Amino acid sequence: MGKKIFVSYKYGDTSVKSLKEQLEEFYNPTKVRDYVDVIQEKIGAEHVNKGEKDGEDLSSFKESTIASKLRDKIFDSSVTIILISPNMVDRTLPESDQWIPWEISYSLREQTRADRTSRTNGILSIVLPDRYGSYNYYLEPSNCPCCNAIIFQTQKVFNIIGGNMFNHKKKHEQIIACSNHSTTIYPANCSYILTTDWETFLRNPNLWIDSAAERNINEYNVQKTV
Repeated sequence: MGKKIFVSYKYGDTSVKSLKEQLEEFYNPTKVRDYVDVIQEKIGAEHVNKGEKDGEDLSSFKESTIASKLRDKIFDSSVTIILISPNMVDRTLPESDQWIPWEISYSLREQTRADRTSRTNGILSIVLPDRYGSYNYYLEPSNCPCCNAIIFQTQKVFNIIGGNMFNHKKKHEQIIACSNHSTTIYPANCSYILTTDWETFLRNPNLWIDSAAERNINEYNVQKTV
């Protein structure tokens, strides 16, 4: 069954793998927005991209103003897709002055209008390949032959994303044992934000979207504020 999807992304980030021919790429570099177009083609016309455009300054806005801009876009969606890209975070600005954290925050809140309540969205993060086709900037392989664990570089994304990773209320009951690691290893379902890479997502988009939608928020300690 089709889902109503909100896509959150850094519109103008060009630090991603090219989707264009060499000459076109030279004059018009691939942006994250170009990946949104591919997603739209893959998931069909029934899914609508409601994401905010890049470059809109929130620094002087009150929360009520932000709400008026985002609630209408997010209220009617059930799944939010976050496109992780190498330069999605502007380190020169507070996170509260950037669109993506607010879009995630509103996606995680319950909103009531008249007799209708919009529930917390399922969240799917898709890691885009960098210019060299690698995901290692965020998904770093441990190269462990026993468990094939992936190290999530959550310090490189917004706090509200990192805060909703490995946040299952009973995650310590699901620890994966591996004698090769001094760090704790958890299975993928220990994070409210479901994560995959671009190529894996394209192989079965509906599987990933449905899996995100089926997350039970009551099983997680969800961070909803920026």
